[in-house]
Amino acid sequence: MTRLAYDRYCDEISHQVGRLSEVLTSGADLSATVPSCPDWSLETLVRHTGGALRWVEALVRTRAQEDIPAARIPLAKGPEAQGDPAALKAWLLETGRITVAALREAGPDTAVWTWAGTRDAGFWARRMTHEITIHRADAALTAGLPYEVAPEVAADALDEWLEIVQFVQRSKAVPAAAELRGEGRSIHLHATDAGPELNAEWVVELTEEGVVWRRGHEKATVALRGPLTSVLLAFYRRLPLDSPELEVLGERELLEFWLERASFG
Repeated sequence: MTRLAYDRYCDEISHQVGRLSEVLTSGADLSATVPSCPDWSLETLVRHTGGALRWVEALVRTRAQEDIPAARIPLAKGPEAQGDPAALKAWLLETGRITVAALREAGPDTAVWTWAGTRDAGFWARRMTHEITIHRADAALTAGLPYEVAPEVAADALDEWLEIVQFVQRSKAVPAAAELRGEGRSIHLHATDAGPELNAEWVVELTEEGVVWRRGHEKATVALRGPLTSVLLAFYRRLPLDSPELEVLGERELLEFWLERASFG
């Protein structure tokens, strides 16, 4: 599939960081448990997201050809003070600024270590865009705030997630991913609110060789229908399948089987 332009990813990182930072001064409780990541508080979520950005900034800025341990990255854990939304917001905004600056200076084709097969700065611009897009949803759910994302960003996030699942399956990093094989089973994702120009429909086949996917409208074993943002969040396990805006048609058990096993590794 055609990806977004590199500059658009950089712009989106800035946008998503800004929107996430607004949650911190919305009156949200930093100690509140994140429903979609129950091991984390809202503050832990923000520190994790900012730490990931700081890690990527260090990789891209130094043109690293191997992983950099988090212990070697200044301020990767965020400000020392706990429970201070103003300090956390300032740190997050500065984190976004320096990360985007490093990505823009490098350009998409600069060789940089990644954990995937594609080893360039373009991988990190896309990965961080969707890392923040999904974690901002986590934050919005925690704070009880509305959440929206641009349709083209949501569609690209679904493309990337399917690519990641394929990579994890090929690399055999997660045994459960190997179970996403078979013959004759398929999943159809159908965004009901996207125009035809976006082609926001996906067919995911579980074959004996591994997961295969493509954009398109085809009959499948099970279909997940709803607004694009809701389909994205459900496929990322951020929204229950029973949510009123979603509709599951066909063998729901297959969709649940997928959601239990699809993973970053």
